[in-house]
Amino acid sequence: MKKLDLRIPGPVPLPEQVLRANAQPMINHRGKDFTARLPVILNRLRPLFGTKENILLPLTGSGTAAMEAAVVNVVSPGDSVLVLVGGSFGDRWLQMCHRFGAKIYAIHYPWGEAADPNLVSEYLKQHPEIKAIFVTHNESSTAVLNDIQALAEARSDSDALIIVDAVSSLGGTPVEMDAWGLDVVVTASQKCLMAPPGLSFICLSSRAREVVSKTESLKYYFDLSLYEQMLESGETPFTPNLSAFFALEESLKLIEEEGLEQIFKRHILLRDMARAGIRALDIPLLVKDEWASPTTTSVAPLGVDVDKIRLMIRDELGVELAGGQGQLAGKIFRIGHMGYVTPLDILTCLAAIEIAFKKPGQAVAAAEKTWRFKDESGIV
Repeated sequence: MKKLDLRIPGPVPLPEQVLRANAQPMINHRGKDFTARLPVILNRLRPLFGTKENILLPLTGSGTAAMEAAVVNVVSPGDSVLVLVGGSFGDRWLQMCHRFGAKIYAIHYPWGEAADPNLVSEYLKQHPEIKAIFVTHNESSTAVLNDIQALAEARSDSDALIIVDAVSSLGGTPVEMDAWGLDVVVTASQKCLMAPPGLSFICLSSRAREVVSKTESLKYYFDLSLYEQMLESGETPFTPNLSAFFALEESLKLIEEEGLEQIFKRHILLRDMARAGIRALDIPLLVKDEWASPTTTSVAPLGVDVDKIRLMIRDELGVELAGGQGQLAGKIFRIGHMGYVTPLDILTCLAAIEIAFKKPGQAVAAAEKTWRFKDESGIV
């Protein structure tokens, strides 16, 4: 018998009650049942975004759909934008801005390191025409968590909007849209929100809404003004992913029962356990502690066929890890620990890794010590 333990950075395993909710019968997406439930669900997402603003969508699509909606609604052809690129998803912002005719300035920084707010500040001083900054909060391709608050503060006197990909961070680590002065935040259902793929969300500041009202890019399905208009009657402009919506309702119950503060502590614990276990095996981690993501860990073994080991862990031991992307393909594997994950899940994952590297007991013991220390210290 085979049982696969999914330890990738999304889509994540789902709680049983979320799976059951996903199997509910269809309803009329123009009927009173859905139109009463939609605004309630969107309002329940506000604490996760850290905002009092309206959550405009759900778009039927992955996080990339919300990213594209952000670009096409904020950027007119010829607008100057600054894109921070330190991984695959920063590069995705870059490709989108190029497709929609922006004049692009880019800060490329090493994959595995965080964006430098000082460089952003200097760039904006040199290029005051920049209208928007595109940044990834949690770069899951590298497992780096960028300091979004510091990057937002780096704008200083600039009027540039800051647009944030929070797809793999929102719900697993603090996102304080209002307090940090963020203008556009996007996320999706299949990561820390513990729901199936198929819903993505976007939230705009008042400054961003003003810019959106004047943007000249061509758009139809991603026209946010349509979503804002329809939300007044509790509807979406186009057919939503009802099954994922039902599942999200249930996952939000679990999130609210656990509480955001405890959820954030749990993700820090999972990260620290994973990193302690890998270090005990004398295998390099890609990212320094100061930048380490609470939702993903990147491991960079030396002198081995990384993908061969990763596939052996999957096929023989039943734990599926993610490979590297872009310039890190074949060089790293990634452990996803976001959403519906417990410390015991991390121990299972580390047990498989230590068996593959022929160092049984070492990683699990180190992770257990980290778990018990934090527990006794009142951290979790």
